[in-house]
Amino acid sequence: MAHAGIASRRQAEVLITQGRVRINGCVVREAATKVDPQSDCIEFDGHSVVEEDPVYILLYKPAGFISTVYDPQGRSTVLELAAEVKERIYPVGRLDYDTEGILLLTNDGQFSNLIIHPRYKIDKKYQAWVTGFIKDDELRTLREGVELEDGVTAPADVHVIERDDRTSMIEMTIHEGRKRQVKRMCAAVGHPVISLKRTGVGLLTLEGLDKGQYRFLRQEEVELLKAMAENESQSPQV
Repeated sequence: MAHAGIASRRQAEVLITQGRVRINGCVVREAATKVDPQSDCIEFDGHSVVEEDPVYILLYKPAGFISTVYDPQGRSTVLELAAEVKERIYPVGRLDYDTEGILLLTNDGQFSNLIIHPRYKIDKKYQAWVTGFIKDDELRTLREGVELEDGVTAPADVHVIERDDRTSMIEMTIHEGRKRQVKRMCAAVGHPVISLKRTGVGLLTLEGLDKGQYRFLRQEEVELLKAMAENESQSPQV
């Protein structure tokens, strides 16, 4: 289902347990059910599941868009910015409604998992305007790890771009994907985020794009990202 662009792996498991998938005419509710795509008839909500060609998109998400396929509150979603794409794509992870920057879209569930799972350590780079003059000892805390309600964060690469008595701009690179992580880290050291922008994912940047624009990833970019993730997963874990 992930390769057919219907949902991510995790979302597909939920859809299966809801009884929305049939194999050879029979409803299945076990996500671990084995199938042969070449010989088995797989249906989702009564429609045949056909694997699509993989699609990989880099979107410059503006603030004011929700990073989901559908929003019950009726807010604009990031898919509206790529409405011309015929494949059933979905966001790779999320950016908050008020956060802008790089957001990947794909119909490849395995690729999505490589990008967002912390074990693969794909760097995500952010620029954040925060309140107040951020001090060197506070930067050191961000670098070494911050105690949050869901545990201590992994070490981060952080440096100051500019700062004065009222505000500071910092650049932070992390590989974890906790919910609202950058905002929570900055708030934990006493400097709530005013505005946030994701400027890099792995080797990818926003170069050549304006807000709301997107481009298809080149095949070599996709292969390099996969190689980065796979190499990291094979490295000894400390």
